[in-house]
Amino acid sequence: QLQLVESGGGLVQPGGSLRLSCAASGFTLSIYAIGWFRQAPGKEREGVSCISTRGGSTNYADSVKGRFTVSRDNAKNTVYLQMNSLKPEDTAVYYCAAVVRFASWCGLLQGEYEYWGQGTQVTVSS
Repeated sequence: QLQLVESGGGLVQPGGSLRLSCAASGFTLSIYAIGWFRQAPGKEREGVSCISTRGGSTNYADSVKGRFTVSRDNAKNTVYLQMNSLKPEDTAVYYCAAVVRFASWCGLLQGEYEYWGQGTQVTVSS
């Protein structure tokens, strides 16, 4: 059974860092583009970052550029989101999502992805 599991969320002070992980089970992550999304209370889910199958292409929402970095280790079947200089407005449930792609592509629209994890809570507060 294909499954994505996010981890690494938690409570952090403004200016702090967290690294989220998205681990895949039941399938080989290397043929999937991965997107990271987040949803804050009362807001729609938004695309944060994405990475192509081999990591050659990445993309970021303007709100996180220069602060977040996406990477992947296909040997470990895991994708990461390093989040630095966190702000209170980064507070949200973070999700990873996957879709099969054989080209150097990734996107930030949730409709482009087929499989989703259950999410991990990130809270930035003093």
